[in-house]
Amino acid sequence: MGKVLVVKAHPLATEQSRTLMILAQFIQAYQKQNPADEISWLDLYQSDLPEIDQELMTAWAALKQGQTMATLSASQQEKVAQFNHYTDQFLATDKVVIANPLWNLNVPTKLKAWMDTVMVAGKTFRHTANGPQPLVTGKKAVHIQSAGSVYAGQDLASQYVKTLLGFAGVDEVIKINIEGIDHSPEKANVIMKEAIETAKQTAQFF
Repeated sequence: MGKVLVVKAHPLATEQSRTLMILAQFIQAYQKQNPADEISWLDLYQSDLPEIDQELMTAWAALKQGQTMATLSASQQEKVAQFNHYTDQFLATDKVVIANPLWNLNVPTKLKAWMDTVMVAGKTFRHTANGPQPLVTGKKAVHIQSAGSVYAGQDLASQYVKTLLGFAGVDEVIKINIEGIDHSPEKANVIMKEAIETAKQTAQFF
């Protein structure tokens, strides 16, 4: 039995989002193909996701100097614990599915905050004399993203997700695009049908 983490990085409901419609199709097909797998959902817009701020940075510095969690403020303790929770959740999963829109050529800020919990020195990568090395093995990911124009995976958001996951050691990142509907609204039905078919096919081997 495998563990799958679904990261929903979109504030809208499924029926309001092309990204989430394709995500739903993918998960439905995946569950049919892998009924024994455990699927966990992480809705970033409904989660208390800590961003790296002054409190977190000073807390990490104190812990690095040998202080204990008990010496930190209550707020710092909570943020450190939350941050560690998301890191551990990522490490405990076998497969990751990320679904987000392309906003202003980048990922939503909530997804950036989650990616920060994934990129942790000593846990998902390490510094060596030859440069950083990944510590994650055996994981793979699917990245579902909608965009108004056509970028064919060359947009900054797609490259960002692929690069950071690869930096941690996730070498296989499969992309499912829903692109071009804003540019060619008359092709919306065709574009969605193609994306649904791609999602279903991807679910067969993911």
